[in-house]
Amino acid sequence: MPPVDEYTVGTVARMSGVSVRTLHHYDEIGLLPASGRTESGYRLYADTDLERLRRIMFYRELDFGLDEIARILEDQQAGDDDHLRRQHRMLRERQARTAGLLRALEQEMEARQMGIKLTPEEQFEIFGTDTFEEHQREAEQRWGDTDAWKQSQRRTAAYTKEDWVRIKAEADANIAAFAAAIEAGEPADGPVARALAEEHRQHISRWFYECGYDMHRNLAAMYISDPRYTKTWDDIAEGFSQYVHDAILANAGSA
Repeated sequence: MPPVDEYTVGTVARMSGVSVRTLHHYDEIGLLPASGRTESGYRLYADTDLERLRRIMFYRELDFGLDEIARILEDQQAGDDDHLRRQHRMLRERQARTAGLLRALEQEMEARQMGIKLTPEEQFEIFGTDTFEEHQREAEQRWGDTDAWKQSQRRTAAYTKEDWVRIKAEADANIAAFAAAIEAGEPADGPVARALAEEHRQHISRWFYECGYDMHRNLAAMYISDPRYTKTWDDIAEGFSQYVHDAILANAGSA
């Protein structure tokens, strides 16, 4: 029987989870030589050997090569406290790298989950175009860093085709009501136009993101500054973009 402070290679393998073959290899290359031998020539490991093995396993976990581990452990200037501090620092650095990788993966996973889950055919059926993803990419370039965009993406990720049909119907009804108000001569700052502006704001808040009055004013400014909006909307009724802009400002001012 070996002394109580000495362990056979099989015992060390069971305690550490390192295979007997690996322990033999470590001994042969001088990385972890056994401190003793039995009368039959079998390896015996002391407590100091187990401590060295723990350090080897730690550095291996950090993907150090065996030659590099040997150099670290043979540093005559490094005591136990130095090894512990080095290991602590390395673990903290690894933790920071892992946390960064996790964040990047989670962002990619979230990005893949977000967006309008409609086929090109469904996009054309609902919106009259199959280039909605192109508009989404452009919108992301413009507003991708804003909380409103992120909130909108989280919400729309769960919408079904039926949801989008309802969204489009509500938006079309609001546009038609604005056009009717213009035709009827309703002033942009009158109660009818202001009510339609509020309906528009509530539509955005209900389906996309929380649209406060300041945010609504910003959208109004875009409606008259972006030529694509003015062209599309002014084809509905002359001066449509300006009318909606003025109604939104009037509604925000009266809130």
